Amino acid sequence: MSVPTTEAVPPPDPEPSRPAPPLPSPGAAARTAPVADPGARHRLTAITGLAALSLDAMASVAYGPEAIALVLAAAGARGLGFTLPVTVAIVVLLAVLVASYRQVIAAFPDGGGSYAVATAYLGRRAGLVAAASLVLDYVLNAAVAVTAGVAALTSAFPALYDDRQWLCLAVLAVITALNLRGIADSARAFVLPTVVFVGSILVLIVVGLFRSHPVSMESAAGHAPVLTGDAASVGALLLLKAFASGCSALTGVEAIANAVPSFRAPAARRARRAEAALGALLGVMLIGLSVLISRFSLQPAEGVTVLAQLADASLGHHTAFYIVQFATTALLALSANTSFGGLPVLLKLLARDHYLPHVFGLRADRQVHRHGVLALALVAAGLLVLSGGDTRTLVPLFAIGVFVGFTLAQAGMVRHWQRVRGPRWAGKALLNGFGALLTGVSAVVVTATKLPDGAWLIVLALPSLVAVFALIRRAYDRIGERIGVGRIPGPPCRERSLVVVPVSSLTRLTRDALSAAVSMGEEVHAVTVAHTDADDRAGAAALEADWARWSPGVPLLRLYSDRRDLGRPIAAYVRDLGAAHPTARITVLIPETEPARPWQRLLHNQRGAVVARAVRRGTNAGICRLRLRS
Repeated sequence: MSVPTTEAVPPPDPEPSRPAPPLPSPGAAARTAPVADPGARHRLTAITGLAALSLDAMASVAYGPEAIALVLAAAGARGLGFTLPVTVAIVVLLAVLVASYRQVIAAFPDGGGSYAVATAYLGRRAGLVAAASLVLDYVLNAAVAVTAGVAALTSAFPALYDDRQWLCLAVLAVITALNLRGIADSARAFVLPTVVFVGSILVLIVVGLFRSHPVSMESAAGHAPVLTGDAASVGALLLLKAFASGCSALTGVEAIANAVPSFRAPAARRARRAEAALGALLGVMLIGLSVLISRFSLQPAEGVTVLAQLADASLGHHTAFYIVQFATTALLALSANTSFGGLPVLLKLLARDHYLPHVFGLRADRQVHRHGVLALALVAAGLLVLSGGDTRTLVPLFAIGVFVGFTLAQAGMVRHWQRVRGPRWAGKALLNGFGALLTGVSAVVVTATKLPDGAWLIVLALPSLVAVFALIRRAYDRIGERIGVGRIPGPPCRERSLVVVPVSSLTRLTRDALSAAVSMGEEVHAVTVAHTDADDRAGAAALEADWARWSPGVPLLRLYSDRRDLGRPIAAYVRDLGAAHPTARITVLIPETEPARPWQRLLHNQRGAVVARAVRRGTNAGICRLRLRS
C-alpha cells in the first residue's frame, strides 16, 4: 500500500495558523455551560491534587526549619532561640500567599498562575518574567527535592552517603516514569506516602510537646555541631538571612494555581480547597517543628538533618524514628512531583502563546504533556550531576525565582480587583497589595542574602530565559506573517505543476511513484544520478535500457556527478527547473519503502532522507515522500 506524505520547504509549523486564544476573563468558568469530561478519571480531586501538586510545599518542613537553624547557629544558642519568631513570620507570609492564590484560582480557572495574572494585568514582559521565574523554580525544586530525600535516607543509613548521586538519579527516573503514565496515576501512587509523612510529623509534634527533655540524641552522636559559639545579640541582618533561607518552605504554594486544568470539574472549587488544606497543614507543621527545636535546644550537626534529631528526641531511636526517616525520604524525593505536575502545564501555556516550541502544547491520552515531563527530567538530571547530589549546593539557588512570581501575581491581582470592582473588592485588593509588598521585600532580601552563595546564577538566568521566550515569539511571528496567519487569503488558483521523481532502479515502487506523479502534475521529470565510475555508468545504462523497454510514457533524464553525492545533483536540477519555469509549482516526489517493524529501518539506505534534506536546503520546491509498506 502506498502512502504519500508531503512536507513543504521550508516546513512551516502548523500551529501558527491558529492564533493564540485570549487569556481567560474573570468569571469565565461560571458563564460556561458544563459539559461531560471524557478524561475526568485522569484528572485530580482535592485529595489527589494535594498529593500531586503540594508535596514540594509539605515536604519543605524537612529542610525549611533546618535552613533557619543553620543560619541562626552562627550566633550560637542565643541565635537559635529566634527560630520560632522567624518561622512565625514565614507562616504569616504563607497565609497571605494562600489567600492570594485562592483568588488567582477563582479569577484564572484555566491555570497559569503568576504567568496568567501578570500577562493579563501587567503586560507581556511582566508575564514573561513571571513565567521564567516559575520555570527556574520548578526545575530547581525537582533537583532539590530529590537530593533532600536522599539526604534524609543517608542520615539514617550513613553507608549510602557516597552513592547519593546515583540514588538521586534513580529516584528521578522513577518519578519521571510515573508522570509519563499521567498526573492522576502519579497522584494516586503518592497519596499513601503523603498521608504517612503528614501523620508521622503530626505525631512527632504532639508527642514532642509532652516531652520535657529529649528521649534520645543517638542520631547526632559522633556528628560535629555547626554551632559556632554564643553571642550577646542577634543582628537584623542575621535574622533577615534566616528568614530568606526559611522561605524555601514557601516554594510550591503556587503550583496548584498553575495547574487548575488538571483538576476534575468544578476545577476551580477543588483547587481552592486543595490550596486551603495545603496552607493549614504546612503552617501547623512549620510552627510545631520550630517549637520543638526551641524546646529541645537542638543544634544543627554535620551529616544529620534537624528533622532526624527531632524524631530521635520525640520518639526515641527505634522503629518510630525509622518510620519518620523513611516517610521523609519518600516524600522529599516524591515532592519533585510538584514540578512534574505544574511545569508541563505552564510550558503548554507558553507554547500556546508562541513563547516555546509548540511541541510542548501536545497532550497524550492520559492528560500528559510528555515533552514537558521529559524536558524537566533531563534538566533536573543535569543539575543533579553537576551538584553531585548535594542539597547544600542547590539550596542557595532555590526560592529566588518563586518570590518574583509571587510579587508579580499579587501586584496583578490588585489591578484585577480595580477593574472588576466586585463585592468587597477593596479589601481583596488591600490583601493582595499587602502580599505584594511582603513578597517584594522578601524577593530582595532572599536575592541579596544568597548572592555570595551562587544566587547570581539565577539573576543571570532569569533575563536570559525571558530573552529566549521573546526570540521564539519573534520567530513564530515571522512565520505567521509569511504564511498569513490571521488574514483571509485570496482565492485559490490553478498553477502549472511540475513533478520531479528521483529513480534509482526499476521496481514496483518506481511504478507507484510515477502513477502518483502523473496524477499530481501536468509534467513529470524522472531523474537518476550517475557518477563517473565505470560500474555506476554501466548501472545507469542498464537502467535506461530497462526504462526504454518498459516505456512508461515519462522520459528518464541522467544527471552526472563527479562526487559520490546523491542529493546535490537533484537539488541543482530542481533549481535550474525553477529558474526556467518561475511561475510553475515544483514538487519533488521521493519514493521509499516503509519497513513493517521499527528495527528494520536500519536495513534501509536512507536515500530518501538524503534527497529530501538536499532539496529542502537548496530549493523552494515542495517535497512529497511516497512510502510503500514493505
